[in-house]
Amino acid sequence: MAMSGGIDSSLAAVLLHEEGYEVIGMTLKRWDYQTSGGSKKETGCCSLDSINDARNVAVSLGFPHYIIDIRSEFGDAVINYFTDEYVAGKTPNPCVMCNTHIKWDALLRRADKLDCELIATGHYANVRKEKDRFIVSTGIDSHKDQSYALWGISQESLSRTKYPLGCLKKSAIYEMAGDRGFMELVNKSESYEICFVPDNDYRAFLKRRIPKLQQQVDGGDFVLEETGEVVGKHEGYPFYTIGQRKGLGVALGYPVYVTEIQKDKNRVLLGTFDELSRNGMFVKQLNLQKYATMEGERKDAFTKVRYNDPGTPAVIEQVGDTMKVYFGKGVSAIAPGQAAVFYEGDDVIGGGWIHSSFRQHSVSS
Repeated sequence: MAMSGGIDSSLAAVLLHEEGYEVIGMTLKRWDYQTSGGSKKETGCCSLDSINDARNVAVSLGFPHYIIDIRSEFGDAVINYFTDEYVAGKTPNPCVMCNTHIKWDALLRRADKLDCELIATGHYANVRKEKDRFIVSTGIDSHKDQSYALWGISQESLSRTKYPLGCLKKSAIYEMAGDRGFMELVNKSESYEICFVPDNDYRAFLKRRIPKLQQQVDGGDFVLEETGEVVGKHEGYPFYTIGQRKGLGVALGYPVYVTEIQKDKNRVLLGTFDELSRNGMFVKQLNLQKYATMEGERKDAFTKVRYNDPGTPAVIEQVGDTMKVYFGKGVSAIAPGQAAVFYEGDDVIGGGWIHSSFRQHSVSS
């Protein structure tokens, strides 16, 4: 059982224990805050307090708990990816990368060593087997659903995965934890920051990771997308994201947003809200869950382009290793580097990484 020390994974462990499973708690030490250089007090899933909270739950119920140091592999796969994507002019999604390449792999390797048949996490999602496919679907709590972050998990990993909280609402989690005497978890605040950026300032984090980055990228042009007019100088293209409005330092008498980042030209394009809209996108590095392949067919799919995106109806078409996505109406702030996830009803069809977007109208299906 992956235990971060928060209420969700702790209560998931409690429920599995009550169901009669032989539970072994495992906390992954992914990051050392002392080396991040952040100014805030250490908090979140890798802090000593969180590790102790996870251990206390295990001890109170009488099952083993281990702390697994994966800082090296996490740094190689997630931290380096995070910085490289921003330097490439993209917007990374480290949580999806961690789930896909670190958390499940690390848990399964340790599970095998401990002769565990299954692994479990505190995600609000569900997984089931249908014919020969393992399919992730949304949790019943639409406000907490985390299926978006799970599109990259392989069939083999899903075959050994349980999500005990998928059929519960967050309000029930608090009530159940309180009823069982875990009030310290009920009263514990939740963190929504990137786990290795404790002060939630990714720009400062990039500067600490790459000391000469500022001088390498400073002074490029802000350019209006519609006219090509230069309207100011930016502080470095990696420090901006598609859809950003605040902190641009440009006063034009009307709101403007970052519409595109041109790394090779060291330019940041600006436009109105309407100019943020795109009719489609190309998605690569696909992982399909519900179907083994969708090559050559078109399908209606509810599509999300970021974690908190409510989603938009689309027509998707797989061509080789690329998914072409056509939206019936414009979608704002599609950012290369973010994950796109395709849904059929509550089921995750699959997902991939956004490569680029376009404005042309969708083709007829």
